[in-house]
Amino acid sequence: MKPLDPRLIRRIGPARRYILVTAGLGFLTALLILAQALLIARLLAPVLAPAPLTEDGLHWWGRLIPEGTRTLATGLAALAAVVLARTAIAWLQERLAHRAGVRVVARLREMVVAHVASRGPRWDTGGRTAQAATLVTRGLDDLLPYFVRYLPQLALALTVTPVMIVVVLGLDWLSAVIVVATLPLVPVFMILVGLVTQERSERHLAAMQRLGARTLDLIEGLPTLKALGRERGPASRVRELGDAQRRATMGSLRVAFLSGMVLELLTTLAVAIVAVTMGFRLVAGGIGIETALAVLVLAPEVYLPLRNVGMHFHASADGLAAADAAFALLDEADAAPSRATLGPAPDPRGLPLTVTGLSVATPAGTRLAPAALSFTASPGTITALRGPNGDGKSTALLALTGLLTPDAGAVSVDGTAVLSADAAVDEPSWLAHVAWVPQRPDLGPAGRTLSLGQRQRTALARAFESGRAVVLLDEPTSHLDRASRAEVIAGMRALADGGATVVVATHEAEVLAAADAVVDVTAARLEATA
Repeated sequence: MKPLDPRLIRRIGPARRYILVTAGLGFLTALLILAQALLIARLLAPVLAPAPLTEDGLHWWGRLIPEGTRTLATGLAALAAVVLARTAIAWLQERLAHRAGVRVVARLREMVVAHVASRGPRWDTGGRTAQAATLVTRGLDDLLPYFVRYLPQLALALTVTPVMIVVVLGLDWLSAVIVVATLPLVPVFMILVGLVTQERSERHLAAMQRLGARTLDLIEGLPTLKALGRERGPASRVRELGDAQRRATMGSLRVAFLSGMVLELLTTLAVAIVAVTMGFRLVAGGIGIETALAVLVLAPEVYLPLRNVGMHFHASADGLAAADAAFALLDEADAAPSRATLGPAPDPRGLPLTVTGLSVATPAGTRLAPAALSFTASPGTITALRGPNGDGKSTALLALTGLLTPDAGAVSVDGTAVLSADAAVDEPSWLAHVAWVPQRPDLGPAGRTLSLGQRQRTALARAFESGRAVVLLDEPTSHLDRASRAEVIAGMRALADGGATVVVATHEAEVLAAADAVVDVTAARLEATA
């Protein structure tokens, strides 16, 4: 985690303009703080030291404030105007920061979602899709404090702190030496606390992603678990993950609060050193009362921006950890090289679909599943793909849709190449002829209220009524009862009799019996095919 992550600035447009505006507003804030300190010193000096000030007792920095402000009414009016101006600038900074933060988070979410969608259906290994879903929702939400709180304070630290040091140096060189000597302690403690914060933030994000992945997996399989009477089985595991996420969250909050307390104590002690030194010099007559008051008012303002930078940086550490995870995801190389385009897809209606030597490597890269699969599916027939789980039946259907690039082999329509490892027809034009129903159909938010069997029947009905020339069905009867299975098989036969090319992956004996051709799908170790 970096104080100013260049990846956020390089990738996200709104942040650049906002940082420039924030820097300008920070410089105006520095001038207002200076005016406020000198006004307070001028108003209080006559009260604390009633004797008239001589020219020697009035520091030249104090002459920046008009002489008329020595009167109580005029001075208080000027001070009120300065305070109102500071309040207005702070409000404007926060408003701009929130607007820019929302835009940046939304843009980053779009980039992550688009990247994940472009990875293809086999990208989800080890629950990565669920982790990405957690990242783009709750994870990146924690990035808002980085823009709303941290960046404005960073701009103030880069503008207000140097200006205040120069002003204190002009007022009293000894106080400036004390400030410059103690100021580096703040970033040192920021780094020490940050090392702990980073580790806790990464654990918090990991716990949140594990909980999200487990919960999403449970929601998807809940209808099946309920049908088997096991819906309460995973409750203890989800409870354990929830407790782990709670502990990680409380740990992050504890570090954020403790970091604020450490930095607050450190800056308080540093200002106290300036104040004690100033008190002894006032007693000895080594410094004027107005100058001393101005230094005492300005000294905390030197430390304040840097202290707030550390506090808000640690508070936004969870968001920065999520941003790191998002950038790591975006920097991933493409899963497969791009294929050459063969032009628009031919219309497969009434033409045979031929698969030759189709092989796809598993995500681990140790097996081919399927391995060297070859068959011809004729229009008006049902072709069934059978084989053990994990040997590539579903993968073969994905390759036929064009959504998955095979490692070897080709698909052709009546001798015209459609899909291969090196080239493919225009994807939308090919998908316009294909209807595909996966094992777990996803119908969108409205379909979440349906059971898995209801979703499957709805998706099958849509495919049967689509009028597509090629219909690919993955275990279409796996979640249905006997009566529903018979209806689905009858629908498949009606499709084939209507001239469609039906390819189905199945274990069911009833479906295999209804097929016109059965193709065995096998896998092979990758070393054996070398």
